[in-house]
Amino acid sequence: MNFPYFIARRLIKGRTEKTSFSRPINVIAIIGIAMGLAVMIIAVAVLTGFKQQIRDKIVGFGSNIQILNFDSNISLETIPISDTQAFIPGIKEMKGIRHVQVFATKAGIIKTEEAIQGVVLKGVGSDFDWDFFSSNIVDGRVFTVTDTGRINDVIISKKISDMLRLKTGDSFAMYFVQDPPRSRRFTVRGIYETSLEEFDKMYVFCDIGHIKRLNDWTDDQVSGFEIFIDDFDKLDEMTLAVRNQVGYKLLEDETKFRVTNIRLRYPQIFDWLNFQDMNVFIIITLMLLVAGFNMISGLLIIILEKTNMIGILKALGSDNGTIRKVFLYQASFLIVKGLLWGNLIGLGLAFLQLKTGLISLDPSSYYIKTVPVNLELSHILMLNAGTMIIIILMLLVPSQLISRITPVKAIRYD
Repeated sequence: MNFPYFIARRLIKGRTEKTSFSRPINVIAIIGIAMGLAVMIIAVAVLTGFKQQIRDKIVGFGSNIQILNFDSNISLETIPISDTQAFIPGIKEMKGIRHVQVFATKAGIIKTEEAIQGVVLKGVGSDFDWDFFSSNIVDGRVFTVTDTGRINDVIISKKISDMLRLKTGDSFAMYFVQDPPRSRRFTVRGIYETSLEEFDKMYVFCDIGHIKRLNDWTDDQVSGFEIFIDDFDKLDEMTLAVRNQVGYKLLEDETKFRVTNIRLRYPQIFDWLNFQDMNVFIIITLMLLVAGFNMISGLLIIILEKTNMIGILKALGSDNGTIRKVFLYQASFLIVKGLLWGNLIGLGLAFLQLKTGLISLDPSSYYIKTVPVNLELSHILMLNAGTMIIIILMLLVPSQLISRITPVKAIRYD
């Protein structure tokens, strides 16, 4: 029989425990652990949800990985490559690759009777994945690209729509500064809104055939390939795998390819997102300290209250280690109870926000409309296990008080 565990259970279930002076202290300790864990769960869920939503929006505009002509600079006037590359079938068959599509970009100027605005015209083909923009359409619909002929439909952002006072069904002219200058007339088929202002006010999507014609490209020429992967956490690994698949040698036409990813193209945004981890680390540290010191106070009071019992156990031959285990078991019961309540409160509030979007945000400041929540079992398990282990380790110090208690003085203690 586990003697320390047996004594601890008797102390927890005993009637005297319910009326003792230490009971309110224990309740405060349980509340401290519960509230600390609840705050930690919500903080991690909100941060990971925020990072995931911002990341998914950026990827929606530019994919995870891009393959471009190595000689293309950072401008929007790219040097074309052929869309019939030998390495594309191999990339599509790679494990972890979700989708591959072609694209082309060109800078242009939209001029209406009301205003003028510089934009990036992004051409998409029949293989374009519309899932992201379909979920963010606020008016109209996305257009369908076919291989039989060019269509004049485009989708624009709500930001551009408001700036230029364009609505679904309106036509407008777009001008391109080149030699000779050219223009095209497009019709607004849909309006999207992602709340990423820097991207929303920049991109207009059209049939890729228009960009090919404007640049005097052949039918098989594009700006590059966009690649979407299944797991963003493997971005660097997948980028290297794609780079190895593409190769490093010049082709017969002296074309060399450059493989880049979304993190390399927008380092400031991803550095800012990673910096948010520091805020959660500070919150978790503070919550653990508060919960830990609450439990230390509770354990010290329990030990002082049970001084007579400690003296009797020592007189009967129990060593300090055995008695220390009694109180650590008792503290563990309180910690588990606090963790259960903390999980109930934290997960309950997180699910409430996830299902109802109760707390809203200003999209102009936070880039999203409601507080995002991302619940992952691994995060919850690590928070529970980490809280339990750290608090028990903190309790080892005050439990050393037991070794200073002598049987004679303890039995006479009142």
